[in-house]
Amino acid sequence: MLQFYFLSIFLNLVAGYLLFFWDEVNTSERKNEFSLQGDTFILIVGALSAITGLVKLFSPVGGRLPIIGDLIPAAAGLVCGFVLLFSYYRRRMSIDDTEHTQKIEGILAGNKKIIGALAFAAAVLHFLFPGVPFI
Repeated sequence: MLQFYFLSIFLNLVAGYLLFFWDEVNTSERKNEFSLQGDTFILIVGALSAITGLVKLFSPVGGRLPIIGDLIPAAAGLVCGFVLLFSYYRRRMSIDDTEHTQKIEGILAGNKKIIGALAFAAAVLHFLFPGVPFI
């Protein structure tokens, strides 16, 4: 479906931008605003990115093989969605940190820029080469 093709490209661009230019200070100051790095916007982009990534696994462009057809953009959407939803969860929860959430936060903290750049690259490559397998 072409709708999910363009939605995947758009959400990978937006999520990649958010993760690459992440600014925790600005985010904590504008928690409730519907701004580019406000909590509501991050929640919506994260949820839509994860859902679109999941759908893209099973409905590739041009009816190619499911899962293999659009693997990189689907994986980028799922990973970006997870990172954005986890970041939203961490800022909104007032419960003490558990060992698992601290480990996940430690892994994601240093890799947000890399994940964002890869998602941005996946979106650009997916837009330029729609018929290539894996892209």
